[in-house]
Amino acid sequence: MKLTPKQKKFADEYIKTGNATQSAIEAGYSKKYANTNAPKLLQNTTLKQYIEKRMDQIASPKIMTAQQVLERLTSIVSGDITETIVVATPIGIEKTEKTADFKTQISAMRDIMKRYPQNDKLVEQQIRKLSAEADIVESKARMLTELNNNDDNIIIVDRWQDDETTN
Repeated sequence: MKLTPKQKKFADEYIKTGNATQSAIEAGYSKKYANTNAPKLLQNTTLKQYIEKRMDQIASPKIMTAQQVLERLTSIVSGDITETIVVATPIGIEKTEKTADFKTQISAMRDIMKRYPQNDKLVEQQIRKLSAEADIVESKARMLTELNNNDDNIIIVDRWQDDETTN
């Protein structure tokens, strides 16, 4: 079975962008069709084979494989990879190593889960909960910073108490 010119253009655009909807629009499909059916195009076995063949043709040792990408994302989530950051101190600057913050880890988790279409809603909800908790911690830290900047007082927070534990 051969691809139509529109399907071929869709596949070539998808290889460039990784965005199924935008690739469908660029290939000449209507926006309405692209918004609802672009992912279905990727399920076409002939299209899949064409994309895989083209990806093999353009493969380079300098381009990460899907396996390498997933391993790297997993290392970010688990904290195995650190980044060097420069911190200003009263006596100068220091370099220190730190793991990815919660938002970066959550983003990596989402990217990993996108590769697994069978992921269940429970995992998705757990990631949303972690994201919300990270937002709360970030907001509390921002409030403390603002308090410290405004009052010249030092506030040491040993731990945050949830509303449930104070009732």
